[in-house]
Amino acid sequence: MIYAVEGDILLSRAQVIAQEVAVGDLMVRGFSRKLKERYPMMATEFAEWCQQHDPEPGAVWLWGSLDKALIVSLITRQGDADNPGRPGKPTKLGIYRSLHALNEMALTERFTSIAMPKIGTGIGGLDWDEVRGMMHSQLGELLIPVFIYVTKLDGQVAFEPGL
Repeated sequence: MIYAVEGDILLSRAQVIAQEVAVGDLMVRGFSRKLKERYPMMATEFAEWCQQHDPEPGAVWLWGSLDKALIVSLITRQGDADNPGRPGKPTKLGIYRSLHALNEMALTERFTSIAMPKIGTGIGGLDWDEVRGMMHSQLGELLIPVFIYVTKLDGQVAFEPGL
């Protein structure tokens, strides 16, 4: 069940927050920067994981904090070859594969709800209608609420049906 919501994703009551990153991303821009500010160890551990596993776009990485926050990093793109540690542009294939992997992880890990931004469409520049279609094809049949934060409203709690 996918719901389009408006509000501050950092105030979500969903069990899991998903974000979009690149391989080796330093998380210095966009939503990933906000998560890094809140959970600096997540960024450090992600960098270590990337060095150990050399992931490809389409992979996902699950991180949990001591306060029980769960963050899934959707690796939708390679890093920028000209600027190491900076993200390159997301690809439709990377987004599709990472959403598919998120679906599988949600089933395996028994997630109860997921919140995520409009991945690939901000800094990434992809067409929202195409990305939304991929979200529906890969996540639409999950029997849990998936909240897509379509409008950012800092400090405002979104209405998340079912929570």
